[in-house]
Amino acid sequence: MIKCVTALLLGVLMGVAAGCSRNDIEAINLATEGDQMKKVDLEGAIQKYEQATRLDPKNALIFHKLADAYEKKEAWDKVASTMAQAIRLQPKNAMFWYKRGKALRMQAEKGPTSWDEAKEPLQKCIENDSNFADCYFHLGEVMLHLDDEQRALENWTKAIAHEPTELVFYGPLADLYVRLGYYDHAAQVVKEGLSFVSPQSKTGVVSLYQYEAQVAQAKGDLAGAAASLEKAKTADTEGQHPEILFNLGSTYAVMKPPKKQEALQMLKAFQQRGCKGAKAQKFKAQCDQSQALMMNLGGGAG
Repeated sequence: MIKCVTALLLGVLMGVAAGCSRNDIEAINLATEGDQMKKVDLEGAIQKYEQATRLDPKNALIFHKLADAYEKKEAWDKVASTMAQAIRLQPKNAMFWYKRGKALRMQAEKGPTSWDEAKEPLQKCIENDSNFADCYFHLGEVMLHLDDEQRALENWTKAIAHEPTELVFYGPLADLYVRLGYYDHAAQVVKEGLSFVSPQSKTGVVSLYQYEAQVAQAKGDLAGAAASLEKAKTADTEGQHPEILFNLGSTYAVMKPPKKQEALQMLKAFQQRGCKGAKAQKFKAQCDQSQALMMNLGGGAG
């Protein structure tokens, strides 16, 4: 079996993987074909991997490949069940526990899977690899939903300690500190995260500036909040966060003295980007508030 797994890792085709049974070799070939198809034909790749697992149900790596393909289509229930098969074969593999825990966590967001079901796999991941930053990160989210805020803080802090350059780890920790009223702690988390921002940074940068703004606003520093939101707006190069426009506009509106023209400009832009089509329902409260603010500023309805 070790030779078969090595052959699969190297993409070795039929006739080269000496020591494998006929079914094992055919499973390797099918999995290799799946690897080649995955980028252009995900469903076809999944069929290849599924056939391979039936031919060789003792090859944990093929189950892992199948789970990765399911993950690409966000079929989290199938990711979880497939990784359960891989764990049965390799119970000490931290990556396998992580994949199952993450899948259960994603299912818990929509139900009916409970958040408690995701806890054990992520704890098992850490037991088998105490340096696995992603496991701490997802476990923090699970503990928050289980109303254990202290353990959420602890796990998110450990995720950062093990992978300090991963900017997405900082946002939830800063957010929880803000909601608990620990503004200095939140400010320190944001400051540390921003210290790793580079021109190549993409994911997580916008959120860090938004949390920086929240801290400033909580401390009554509206000018500081506006400055941070301006940075968030600049960082949002693809326009994925129309809420920044609302937050910036509403901040301009309540500054003393208010920046009326800047506020109206941001609020009108938010109306255009956040209050039409599918996004209108998501931002309904902000859309209503922006209309009222614009009227109060003398700019009329958007």
